[in-house]
Amino acid sequence: MSVRTPAGRTTAALAATALTALLLVGCGQDDDPSVATPSAASTSAAPPSVTASTPTAGATPSAAASTPAVDREITVTIAKRRVDPPTGRITVGKGELIRITVTSDVSDELHVHGYDLGARLPAGTPGLVEFRADKTGLFEVETHETELVLFQLVVR
Repeated sequence: MSVRTPAGRTTAALAATALTALLLVGCGQDDDPSVATPSAASTSAAPPSVTASTPTAGATPSAAASTPAVDREITVTIAKRRVDPPTGRITVGKGELIRITVTSDVSDELHVHGYDLGARLPAGTPGLVEFRADKTGLFEVETHETELVLFQLVVR
């Protein structure tokens, strides 16, 4: 991916830094093996495509236009501790490019178990996680501070 504007490069650098910090910190909770049981590690030599960010006022349309088309877009809104759409299972195919966008009325942190991905959720501002679903299994997508299960991602 090539980012040509200074604002786009800054946004990309901040997103990469935030993702690295989240990966280093980890979840801090024990994962229930019955919930997130991915299959054997991918044999692909290329790492999965991952993006985690929150939109900024300085982002330009050209930076967003260079993003590949996603196979599945999942949008969740949290208001007064209520998840919309209601918590359930979402099934996707292995290899699909997934984009999860979450907007919360309180500051929080989004986490995708099994893939160890996350994004900050500033109050009222959408947080975004984008990745290639290269592991099969059942994975919880949750918030950390409010401990809400947003949905369970089933990758087949």
